[in-house]
Amino acid sequence: MPTLLTTVLFIASAALPLHAQYGLGLTPMRLEFPAVAGTAHSGALSVSNSGGTKIRVRTQILDFYVDANQTPQYMDEVPAEAEYSCRKWITVNPMEIEVEAKRQVSARYTIRVPAAARQASHHCAIGFVTLPTNEEIQGIGVRTAIRVVTAIYPIVGKPEIKASIFALALEDVAAGDRRVWRAIVVMENAGEMLYRPTGSVEVVDAAGKVSEKLVMPSFPVLPNRRQRFILPMKNDLAAGPYTLRAHIDVGGEVQEASVQVVSALPK
Repeated sequence: MPTLLTTVLFIASAALPLHAQYGLGLTPMRLEFPAVAGTAHSGALSVSNSGGTKIRVRTQILDFYVDANQTPQYMDEVPAEAEYSCRKWITVNPMEIEVEAKRQVSARYTIRVPAAARQASHHCAIGFVTLPTNEEIQGIGVRTAIRVVTAIYPIVGKPEIKASIFALALEDVAAGDRRVWRAIVVMENAGEMLYRPTGSVEVVDAAGKVSEKLVMPSFPVLPNRRQRFILPMKNDLAAGPYTLRAHIDVGGEVQEASVQVVSALPK
């Protein structure tokens, strides 16, 4: 999953120039590391301001999941993710930061892994969101806030990857005044360890010719779920039978699958 996420938040406030907020940046993009139950892991994130005005930023400690459209959803709490969440393990200092124009500051974090933490890959996130200036607070209108997010993956023990291709499909969807084709791959994770599938899906016509080769996007499949991957096609498909042929690496193991599909002319 792209783990550095910039979120644009529209909030009632002053309709003033917004260049200050747009300069917010955050590194590293992802923290993934072996974690030992009962120990702490510390480090620093770099919060930068490439804009021309000082900004104020507030820290957020978040849960997240990846939805059926491959969009990471970051929230204060996601009860469905509690089993694998590391949100309650994290402290960050400071929780509110001022960043001068063209400068960067460090935010220290500590991840305290509970002694009873289960052997699994866990996930949570640290976000930083811009705060309104005094002028914006006093005004009315629309303010644009920016949030940048780093995803965190502490891996406790050595959980086994249990991955499989659950389904392949072809579908057409609306795109403006026309309809376009895309392949759908559903990956299953029956284990406690996340994985990031890589590979491709070929669309093969009735004559055995590859009409298009689609590359899997880079997103994690989190533990104990099925994750939908969307592979948009560049070309139109004539009506008729096709074969979808998947060749996917799930972390040291290559899996293959194929399915017969029939395309109708998009309506």
